[in-house]
Amino acid sequence: MAAVSSGSTVAVTGAAGFVGGWVVRGLLDRGYRVRACVRDPADPARTGFLKAMPGFASGRLTLHAADLDQPGCFDTVFKGCQGVVHLSHLSDYRDQDRIRRVCAQVIASLDDSGSVRRVVVTSSIAAVISEMDLQELVRRPVLDEDRYPDLDNPKRTPERGQGYSMGKLLAEQCFTDAAANSGTWDAITCCPGDNVGPIQSAHQKDMGPWQHLIEGMLMGQCPQTAVYRPWMTVDVRDDADCHIGLLESTRVKNGERYLAWSTDARRVEDLCADIARLLPEIGHDTPVVSDDFPDRIRAREAEMRAIWAGCDLRNDRIRALTGIVFRPLDTSLRDCVESLLSVAGVEPRRRAGFKPGV
Repeated sequence: MAAVSSGSTVAVTGAAGFVGGWVVRGLLDRGYRVRACVRDPADPARTGFLKAMPGFASGRLTLHAADLDQPGCFDTVFKGCQGVVHLSHLSDYRDQDRIRRVCAQVIASLDDSGSVRRVVVTSSIAAVISEMDLQELVRRPVLDEDRYPDLDNPKRTPERGQGYSMGKLLAEQCFTDAAANSGTWDAITCCPGDNVGPIQSAHQKDMGPWQHLIEGMLMGQCPQTAVYRPWMTVDVRDDADCHIGLLESTRVKNGERYLAWSTDARRVEDLCADIARLLPEIGHDTPVVSDDFPDRIRAREAEMRAIWAGCDLRNDRIRALTGIVFRPLDTSLRDCVESLLSVAGVEPRRRAGFKPGV
């Protein structure tokens, strides 16, 4: 299908979210007309930052109410759009039948639009690396677009915490198959890493785990990550640029997926300590990392860390396709912390006796 270009109209689902807000801003900056889909356009806490964008005052940005559980909620929004960036996701991924129903509802609106040529569907690195057996990462350590979790592992079930990974893969396939059947639009998947970077609205500090975890670090809480996995990061602004680049590319094909991450990986305890290194001015009292894993997990800590350290993170394809230069994690972390302080009013735990500005 034809690529989407500047001046076109693009709908963004999940537009009030952490990534969605940056996709909206990036599209406006590139000259697009944007239809931002949110749950409640009248909620100032969640949509005020969108209405403050210059494109809203001119009418180039419009807000539209859309609830994923309501069939037909995108029918009117998608009509006249050339592209869709589908970022919305469910709060619960344990019900795979519900995921199919929601995908089918969105797809019906795409088919009915008569104008959409391309959809960029947001997936996750969970659709690449989520393994019930970490030895799979030893057997297949290259983490690129061709890698999928071991789908045949009998322990890979929603009840064992794999619902999110399974749901993202299911959505990828639903949109790919529907686009092929339609023949009028294509579906390209973007699999982002752990999003880090500045929030644009106070409510976003709680939307998505990574900025919320950084908020916790600022306030004195630093939990160890599951099975000692390091953060495998992408700046939220770069993630947005990757989505837009996939929308615009003339070289992508239906069903292709692209990893959006910088290939920066950092241990949670190091990342927490980096706050004080990057911003000594706030006097952050770096907390001790808490580890609440069972003894049987802690006994394998060295083994698990070694497995993750042996992984080879790749981003060759998205860089070649879009020309993106990913921001370093230090920049993303600094900007995230400063936005949590300035936008959300987070009050950090400071070292005893520290006085800001002195």
